[in-house]
Amino acid sequence: MIQVTKPLLFAVGGAHLDRRGQSLVPFVPGASNPGIMREEPGGGVFNALRLAVQRGIAAEILSVRGGDRIGELIGTAIHTAGIKDGSVVYMDRATPSYTAILDEYGDVVAGIADMELYEFALPRQLTRRKVRDSIAIADAVFCDANLPSDALQRLAELAGERPLFALAISPAKVPRLAPILGNLACLFMNRREALALTGLGPDAGLSDIYKALRDDGLKGAVVSNGADAALAFSGNEVFSIHPPAVDGIADVTGAGDALAGGTIAALMRGLAFGEAVREGLAASMLTLTVHSVSARFTRQEFDSALAWIPAATALE
Repeated sequence: MIQVTKPLLFAVGGAHLDRRGQSLVPFVPGASNPGIMREEPGGGVFNALRLAVQRGIAAEILSVRGGDRIGELIGTAIHTAGIKDGSVVYMDRATPSYTAILDEYGDVVAGIADMELYEFALPRQLTRRKVRDSIAIADAVFCDANLPSDALQRLAELAGERPLFALAISPAKVPRLAPILGNLACLFMNRREALALTGLGPDAGLSDIYKALRDDGLKGAVVSNGADAALAFSGNEVFSIHPPAVDGIADVTGAGDALAGGTIAALMRGLAFGEAVREGLAASMLTLTVHSVSARFTRQEFDSALAWIPAATALE
């Protein structure tokens, strides 16, 4: 029996605890709102990898965590997801976490990222021989903006000619990626992050965002915008896709990560860019319907979601 080797994605970035408090009534700022608290392993890179593994990709993650109960939880989740864990544990540190407050519709009202460990520890890991060896056998490299800018530049050097994908994480962190925009095969971000990266105003259209990103040296990107049309481009191919309406959105957390994971997995399996973005949007749509940052689904469920994603429309 011939064993088929899966494409291997090496990733560096966030794997931490996600806490989410969702209001059960119309959210009132500055007041006590009755709601529900949930927590589970998350993190931009980790969420995306879990999705990519479901879509036929092998993966290894390099992250850092503390020697606490939460760190043990994260380690178990990485193993359960079938992802090789190259992370480092700092026994005297607390594991990073992200805490979000959601309104009654599942949209983020506010978030706090407690991620100091990433700031000083992740750059150190990129000097290890083991990291260079892992990248040497990978088919592509993936990172998020939880890494400081100098570490991102180091990772871009290590990636060499391999496709390098990145996740913006937040408007506050996406500027860290500016020095390596020319190295990226594709950057995944939402509209707010794109505006923060380009300096454009809130009235910017898709064509304005595309031109600004290309002028900054970016060769490929997917810019989501909630229920509105997403912008996507790679090389000279530029288009928009309007995602279908999703009834009963449970939680928006992790939807952008799923978009990245689904698209990257499809590209690594050999799909054309337009079809890969459609797969990413299908993964994002499935994630919106569950109270989890990482949706689990059958192949039939994924194919059903994909059937709802329209074809791309060329951007004028």
